[in-house]
Amino acid sequence: MLRYIIVNIVGTLLRGFPMPCRTGLIKIGNPDEDSPVFLTANYCVTVERVKRVLEKSAIDCYLLVANSKGINVWCSAAGGYLTHHEVISALKTSGIEKLVKHRNVVLPQLAAAGVEARKVKEKTGWNIIWGPVYAKDIPGFIKNGYKKPPEMREVKFPLLHRIEMAVMWAFPFSIIVAFLAFFLWRSAVLPLFALTWLLPIMIFISFPLYSKFLNLRKNGIGVSRYTVIFDFGRVPLILEGVFIFLLIVYGFFTGHLSFEFLLRWGFVSFIIIMLVSIDLMGSTPVYKSGLHEERLLRVALDEEKCTGCGVCVQVCPRNCYEIERVAMMPRAERCVQCGACIVQCPFDALYFVSPEGRTIPPEVTRKFKLNLMGKRLVRI
Repeated sequence: MLRYIIVNIVGTLLRGFPMPCRTGLIKIGNPDEDSPVFLTANYCVTVERVKRVLEKSAIDCYLLVANSKGINVWCSAAGGYLTHHEVISALKTSGIEKLVKHRNVVLPQLAAAGVEARKVKEKTGWNIIWGPVYAKDIPGFIKNGYKKPPEMREVKFPLLHRIEMAVMWAFPFSIIVAFLAFFLWRSAVLPLFALTWLLPIMIFISFPLYSKFLNLRKNGIGVSRYTVIFDFGRVPLILEGVFIFLLIVYGFFTGHLSFEFLLRWGFVSFIIIMLVSIDLMGSTPVYKSGLHEERLLRVALDEEKCTGCGVCVQVCPRNCYEIERVAMMPRAERCVQCGACIVQCPFDALYFVSPEGRTIPPEVTRKFKLNLMGKRLVRI
């Protein structure tokens, strides 16, 4: 329990950095040859959370930890660090084949952006079952016969996750700001430290109030990614306006209200808000980053190839799909262009189309993964 608490605290404070742990096989409870096999990335926080869910639910099973360079499942899969190569390696080197008589392994759904299930089947004979998005849903997933209702397939951005993201921004900023203030403005070290925690928390807690304004698509064709980022200046400006109002109230009741007071703290708060908000969408799981050139791509369907198998439904993290003889996207506006549906479609019926009408074949999406700046440069 102590390890779980420590890992989660450190992992939340340093969420923006890789946190690798040992790869290999972990036994949960007293598994036998019929017990389920799960696989996840070697991001320390993820491993501890999955273990805790499995142990608390008394699920006797095997947990395989694959090498993702210490990066979380979705980012490592989208970035080419968690692919079928790592899954194949984990299955072949862990000794799991001698411990169970079945050949089914449950992977987190968000790994579908990078792990090709077909390749794993071809190389190892193991079938990939796409589990739920969140580890907390694993017990219900098993109880439901390894089937997922829509709520288990969708990524969300609830309050707890928004607080974790705020902490990710606040912790390094507060350390840097406090260090600089110690030499440049020593009397303001504590207020500045508090401010760099308050503003990110305010930004992410209030996210549902302004999230509807964060829509990249309406910027149209030919808009540079940097223009798009700064086009959302109205959101940080609104937040800055709210904070200035709070400053005026505070200054009025404490007797500190003056032009110099408002100018100094208003400027500092504006810098912090802009830094946190500069790629606000990229800090959420429900929007595509403004840094990504793929933000305006759309997923297209070749109806002649589609058989209505439903794989796209199982791997889409935004519940965009429904099956009516063939795949349909009645909620296409929610798509975050993760490419999971394209990577996993066994019939190559799905592909990306650019705003100019250029077709991006499925094999290109499978082969080239996103780097941190949103370019498909990592080849697998």
